[in-house]
Amino acid sequence: MSPTSLPADRVARFHAIEAARFLAAHPRCVALHQQAQRHFLFGVPLHWMADAPSPVPLYVDKAQGARLFDVDGHTIIDFCLGDTGAMFGHSPAAIARTLAEHGAFGATTMLPSTVALEVADLLEQRFGLPMWQFTATASDANRFVLRWARALTGRQHIVVFNGCYHGTVDDVFVDLDAQGAAHTRPSLLGQVHDLTTTTRVVEFNDLDGLRAALAAGD
Repeated sequence: MSPTSLPADRVARFHAIEAARFLAAHPRCVALHQQAQRHFLFGVPLHWMADAPSPVPLYVDKAQGARLFDVDGHTIIDFCLGDTGAMFGHSPAAIARTLAEHGAFGATTMLPSTVALEVADLLEQRFGLPMWQFTATASDANRFVLRWARALTGRQHIVVFNGCYHGTVDDVFVDLDAQGAAHTRPSLLGQVHDLTTTTRVVEFNDLDGLRAALAAGD
């Protein structure tokens, strides 16, 4: 039996059982999430944290190495590692020590520092590229590279893969509907521009579709 042939009522029953089991095992997460409704939209500091499939988000007590420890006392192996922000594990001693050391000299001056030059030199040594642009998030990196590419090439169009995550850049929030037509993702609230005029969408692994989308050279 393929996943698509499962009866909807059977899926709903299974989901209800698993949701109830999760809630029973995470009473402190439930209580904290109720408290968070007062302070955060969707009850989370960053809206995408509400996309987790669990009935309420996991509230983390601490993270160490490749493990998360939630407020209800569960230990969880973490395969995400902060979307690679913690690719060497959570809170390695060397990084924690360096953050504490440099935090004492100020964290947000909005001016260049000698440390930035040291980092740039190390990046050049490691990757062989002399020029760098620092960003605060992966989404900023995507946003900036799109602007650079458009400025350097004079081309406006981009191609994205249907249903995939490309950062929180407005231009990439375009999906295909059931008929294969591109449309702005409904979750992108408040967008007034028609993103489909400059964003093309192809299904992941559809080589012919990708070739067709790139054929115009624009």
